[in-house]
Amino acid sequence: MKEKVLKLLKKHKDEFVSGQEISEQLEVSRTAIWKYINALKEEGYEIKSVSRKGYMLISTPDILNYEEVSEYLYTHYIGKEIFYFDSIDSTNVKAKELAINDGTDGVVVIAEEQTKGRGRLGRSWVSPNKKGIWMSIILKPQIDPQDAVKITQVTAAAIWKAMKQIGVSPQIKWPNDIVINGKKVCGILTEMSGELNRLNHLVVGIGINANTNIGEFPEEIRDKATSLKVEVGQDVDRKKLVGLILNNFEDLYNKLVEDRSIEEAIRICKENSAILGKDVRIIIKGEEKEAKAIDINAEGELIVQDKSGSISKIISGEVSVRGLYGYI
Repeated sequence: MKEKVLKLLKKHKDEFVSGQEISEQLEVSRTAIWKYINALKEEGYEIKSVSRKGYMLISTPDILNYEEVSEYLYTHYIGKEIFYFDSIDSTNVKAKELAINDGTDGVVVIAEEQTKGRGRLGRSWVSPNKKGIWMSIILKPQIDPQDAVKITQVTAAAIWKAMKQIGVSPQIKWPNDIVINGKKVCGILTEMSGELNRLNHLVVGIGINANTNIGEFPEEIRDKATSLKVEVGQDVDRKKLVGLILNNFEDLYNKLVEDRSIEEAIRICKENSAILGKDVRIIIKGEEKEAKAIDINAEGELIVQDKSGSISKIISGEVSVRGLYGYI
C-alpha cells in the first residue's frame, strides 16, 4: 500500500493531493495514509504536508528500489521484480540463493552497498554505499550450457548501449569489463548452475562505479579504476542507468534465447573493443602468453594470433586479458 501512495504522489508531482482523495482512491483510512507518508519520509522522500491541502511530493531519494527504477523500466519481465537491500554481502550470492529456491527468470537483486562484493577469478570488488550500481540478474534460459558464456557479451553490449544513452562513450574489454580512457568502470560476473546437458540457472552480476570519487578507490587500483562521475565531471542518475541497462539487456537477451542470435551484441563488442588489434597478455591458470587480439567470433570467443602466426580461440572463463604495458 505504501507503494501505491507513492505512485499516486508521483502522478501528481508538484501538486497537493488531499488525504481524503488518497483515502478514497486507495480505500484505506486517513490514519493509515498518514502512517504511509511518514514511512516514506523515513526512507528519504521529501513530502510537504499542509492542512486542508494534503500532501505534495517534493523530491525523491537517490535509491535503487523498484519504485524508483520502474520509472525508467520498459521491460516485459527483466527487473519487474526487484529485491532491494541497503547493504548485503554480495548480490550474486543472494541471487543464487533465490534462483535455487525458484526465483523466476528476470528477477533482479540490487544493493546500495556490498560488504563482500566479488569480481571474476575470486577478486574482491569495492562497493561503497550509494556510489555505484551493484546488481545481479537471475536468468533461466532454455539454452545449451555451452552457450551460457554468450550471456557475458550480451550483458557488455547492453551496458555499452545504456552508457551511450546517457552521453558516455566507453569501450568493451573482452570478456567482461567496460572501460573509459583505459580504466575499468564496470565489471561483469556471470555464474552458472547446471549439468552436462542442462542449464539450471544463470546469475549475471554487474558492478558499475557510478558516482565513486577517485579518493574512494583503494590506492592500489587507482591507476586502473575510474567512475562515470570522474569521467563526466558530475554525478550520473543511477536510477535511469539501471533502467536503461535492463531495457537493453532484455532486448539482446531475447534475441539469444528466442533466435539463438547474438549478432548485434557481438557487433557492439567488436566495434567498441578496447583490445582488438592490440598485443595482449593472456593469463590462464597463472600461465601467461603474448598474442595479438584480432577478432571476436560469432560465438563470442576471442581470436588471437601468437608470434609464430598461429591463430587460436580463447573461451572466456578462467581467463584474464591484459595489455602488455598496462590494464589494456
